[in-house]
Amino acid sequence: MRSRTYIAIPPGATIKEQLSDRCMSQKEFAARMDMSEKHISKLINGDVQLTPDMAIRLETVLGVPAKFWNNLEAIYREKIIKAESENTMDSDKELAKKLPYKDMAEYGWVPVTRSESEKVSNLRRYFEIVKLGLLEKQQITKITCRRLKLTDKSDLALVAWAQQAKIKARDISTSTIDLKGLQEELPEIVKLTRKRTSASDTKLIKKLAENGIALALIPYLKGSFLKGVTFIDGNHIVVGLASDIENADEFRFGLFHELGHIILGHVTKEGETTEEDEKAADNWANEKLRNSRSK
Repeated sequence: MRSRTYIAIPPGATIKEQLSDRCMSQKEFAARMDMSEKHISKLINGDVQLTPDMAIRLETVLGVPAKFWNNLEAIYREKIIKAESENTMDSDKELAKKLPYKDMAEYGWVPVTRSESEKVSNLRRYFEIVKLGLLEKQQITKITCRRLKLTDKSDLALVAWAQQAKIKARDISTSTIDLKGLQEELPEIVKLTRKRTSASDTKLIKKLAENGIALALIPYLKGSFLKGVTFIDGNHIVVGLASDIENADEFRFGLFHELGHIILGHVTKEGETTEEDEKAADNWANEKLRNSRSK
C-alpha cells in the first residue's frame, strides 16, 4: 500500500527474509508453524492480520521476540490507514475541483475557504459521506434523472443541488404519501402556480406536504443544467425546484414534470430514468395542464 507520503510494508516481508536466510520453504515453515500453507501465504502477502497468537508462534519458530512482530503489525496497519486516507484525500481533492464550491459557499451551503483540504472536509460533511467518491452510488444520491457520472461537472453540480433540496426538505413536515389525494388536488395546485408570490409558494408547499411531498424551493446552481429533481428520502417524497424561475409557466411545467415522475412511478424505480420516462413525464404534465386550461 502506497501513497505520496507513506509506504505500508506487511510483516510478511520480514518473515520472507527470515525464511530466505534459513533457506526454508514456505511449505516447511507452514508445517513448523502448524498452519496451512494457504494461511502462511496470506500472512506473507499481508492479506491476513498477524495476531498475538501468530507472534508467539513466530517467536518460537524464528527466535524473534513476539513483541517485535506485534509492533511490526501495528506499524503496518497504522500506515495502511494513513496511506488510504491520503490517497482518498487526493482523489477527493480532484472531485472537489469539479464541484461549484464557490457558488455553494455564496449560497451559504458550505463555509468559505481557499484550502483544498478544508473544501474536501466541508463537502464530505455537506453530503454526509466519508469520501466524495461515494456520490456515484445510486443508493446515496437517489435522484430521479439520468445516470450520474462523476466525470461530468454538471452531474456533480446536480447532486450538490439535490442535496440542498434534501436538507431543506427535512424542515417540512409532511403527511403520509397520498398519490390519489395528490391527483385530486391538481386543479388547486395549478391555481397556486398561476402567479408566483411568497404567499402562494407557502400555500403550495403546504398543499403538497398534505399529500406526502416536501417541495424544496432553492436557488438554481450554476452548471447543474436541471432546475428540478425528485427522489424519496425517508418517509416522504422530495421535489426540488429552482426558486429563481421567474416565468410562472416555466415554473408550473417544471413542477408538473416532477409530479409526473411521481404519479407514473418513476421515483420508485431502481437506477436512472430513461428517455422514455422523461418524455412520459413531459406528456403527463402537458396533458394535465392542458386539461386545467379547458376547465
